[in-house]
Amino acid sequence: MTENTMPAAEVNTGAHEQELVAYELAYHILPTVAEGEVTAVTEGLKALITTAGGKITDEEAAERFELAYEIDKYLEGRYRKFTSAYFGWVRFALTPAALTALTETVGDHKQLLRFLLVRLTKVEEANPFRFHDALEKPVVRNIDLDEVAVEGEVADVDGLETVDAVVVEEEVKA
Repeated sequence: MTENTMPAAEVNTGAHEQELVAYELAYHILPTVAEGEVTAVTEGLKALITTAGGKITDEEAAERFELAYEIDKYLEGRYRKFTSAYFGWVRFALTPAALTALTETVGDHKQLLRFLLVRLTKVEEANPFRFHDALEKPVVRNIDLDEVAVEGEVADVDGLETVDAVVVEEEVKA
């Protein structure tokens, strides 16, 4: 390599720092927070994002639900166990340079049980998963093997039409 040429990777290094990148902040709010104050906590998280220079693109309001397992959190001088929480998420665009400061600020938020901050792919960004809607409308159904009518077909289960068994397996995998 000559002194006048620079590898493409080095040339593009500074350009990516100024571009906005899509992120999702998923969070559990402590169940000890009053139901009427949950929206205020969510608005506070969104304010932290916009203060850091982020632009809110989508969100799912926090709703209370039962956790899959107990979560311990150190509060007021002792560990407490929680079996439920308010869950919600916020999607936003932010420069990668501002992400560390935002993560530290959200981590200091006293009313959060847990949070997860992830970078979104283009496919994830275009297809948000609505957690609370998914709980209300299950896609997967259980099929009793005793109800198989003909090999390769599954009989009408729960008022659903007769479907090909291979199709049912593909739907479950997707």
